[in-house]
Amino acid sequence: MQVTLQKGPFTAAVDTKGGELVSFRDEAGTEYIWGGDPAYWAGRNPILFPIVGSLKNGQVDIGGQTYEMNRHGFARGSNFTLAEQGEDFAVLELRDSPDTLARYPFPFLLRVRHQLLADGFATSFTVSNPGEAPLPFCIGAHTAFNCPLYPGEQFEDYRLVFDQVEDSDSLPLTSQGLLSPGPGIPLLRGTDTIPLSHEPFDRLDTLIFDGLRSTGVRLIHKDTGRGVRLEFEDFPMIAFWTMAGADAPYLCLEPWHGCAAWDNESGRFEDKPHCITLQPGQTRTLSFTVKPL
Repeated sequence: MQVTLQKGPFTAAVDTKGGELVSFRDEAGTEYIWGGDPAYWAGRNPILFPIVGSLKNGQVDIGGQTYEMNRHGFARGSNFTLAEQGEDFAVLELRDSPDTLARYPFPFLLRVRHQLLADGFATSFTVSNPGEAPLPFCIGAHTAFNCPLYPGEQFEDYRLVFDQVEDSDSLPLTSQGLLSPGPGIPLLRGTDTIPLSHEPFDRLDTLIFDGLRSTGVRLIHKDTGRGVRLEFEDFPMIAFWTMAGADAPYLCLEPWHGCAAWDNESGRFEDKPHCITLQPGQTRTLSFTVKPL
């Protein structure tokens, strides 16, 4: 089921399948969210929970037992419940079920709020622990933006511009989608800008940064400055992805609290980088905002 939102010049659509915001348009009708063309990638804006990225051998150790989970977890394929709705917002809920407990043995409540703003939209993830044991989780967004946004433009006309000059390497991935302890890839040293081309994605798959100084990044056309700004201060990691080898016309901006397994990690869930652990009764909210430029 889809729900339509409206505020000022903006309209949006939210889908209970996956709890995603699947459309965001301005008053001119410009669509910012990728439409999910399966010729490139059928996804649009998946929610990554309770893991981000891939597990080593598809498995994770929880309390001494082995559990299996697909890349990015199960929220993106789950049916959420519409819990609250207004003209400019929707709140969707996902709770534990026999299916989730077989892969992730914890009671939980995940509430996702999509809210239109006067100058864009905000998405908030609120995770609560209704159980009697500590609840470990990772969470992230995977929002795909049309790139280019307008007819006559090319993917290569765009660039990523961070709030501050950075000195950070992209974390390397193995062919299994795991993080490698080897040297990083120098894409963001002494600069605030990454010019876009498909080449680094064809070679590296995903650009992943941990602990940047910046808490905001713009995806903008190099000449016009049009595009979007993502503010991600609640998230310690940011990733960028488009389908390798496809010359795909979109780019995913992905704030993460958690990441793929390291090739040499212990395999225990609670040891995952940036894993959040909630004590019984605790709640944690993380938010990001997107503003068209």
